[in-house]
Amino acid sequence: MKKSFTIVIERDPESGWLVGEVVQLPGCYTQAPDFQTLEANMREAILAYLKAGEVEEPLPAFVGTWQMDVTA
Repeated sequence: MKKSFTIVIERDPESGWLVGEVVQLPGCYTQAPDFQTLEANMREAILAYLKAGEVEEPLPAFVGTWQMDVTA
């Protein structure tokens, strides 16, 4: 069965690597130096997570992200 997942990607400021986290699967994340490797790593991480059987149905629906400027 094919499922779609939302992945949030950030760049680690210290290493410069990309860090991807699956929104619907808490604790499912990986990192890589480039997008091509990140995609392969994300597929592997998702499959491992699903195989572990820790998925609670129904999965939460991704709504969006915000970037907000705040003067502190």
